[in-house]
Amino acid sequence: MTWMISESSSETKYTNLNKILMTGNKADAVRIQTSVLNAAEKKILVWLAERQPKWMTSDILTYIGVSGAVMIAAGYMLSSLNINWLWFSSLGFAVNWYGDSLDGTLARVRKHQRPIYGYYLDHTVDAINEFIMVLGIGLSGLMHLNLALIILSFYFMLTINVSINAHLKKEFKLTYAKLGPTEFRVIMVMVNTLFILIPALNSFTHEFTVFGHEVTFRAMDYVSVVILAVLAVIYLTSIVKDAKEYARIDPPHKVQ
Repeated sequence: MTWMISESSSETKYTNLNKILMTGNKADAVRIQTSVLNAAEKKILVWLAERQPKWMTSDILTYIGVSGAVMIAAGYMLSSLNINWLWFSSLGFAVNWYGDSLDGTLARVRKHQRPIYGYYLDHTVDAINEFIMVLGIGLSGLMHLNLALIILSFYFMLTINVSINAHLKKEFKLTYAKLGPTEFRVIMVMVNTLFILIPALNSFTHEFTVFGHEVTFRAMDYVSVVILAVLAVIYLTSIVKDAKEYARIDPPHKVQ
């Protein structure tokens, strides 16, 4: 009897999902992307999607994006042996962009969208990719691991806020202050290049005391502090703005 109830519940669940897809009442949110490179990037991605071999699928591209994240992490960790490994990390950013940005475009160009599966896989893999990349740079010796994990935490909090808004407002905001994932990749490639070409950046250290503890900062630590500050400002201003908007939509009950 338990098995029969379970099976019936499962069938009902998948029937409901199919109804959502067939009736068009799916929880697809409007993608809001106003980044600096967005217009040019869209054209490039469509051009690439139209020229992909028939055997290429969105899933394969997603896994290519993961391989790029692994390359990024490996390059950063190996940079402690030779700073030129940062070139490998930069190549990883390109590979990650190719897979992560093209998978959805390929599905749309071929009209093979899978809204529920695609949404789940895309955002799950995004979190995995960010974890791999940030952990790699945190273990590289270029940046304090604690700072890297704090940045990752703020990034995940911002991602959660975006997902909440996608559910409540049907808006999926991909960019802030004209910056999105692609711009971030470009910035990191530029930072990597500077560290390779300017030895003084890699050898720079600054010692100071925090709460009685001696702390040594390298140049990449200061880069991480800037990134952390930007993420914190974006997150705090976003939740204040969103909370005010939701308060207007859903005002408190008047006391009788």
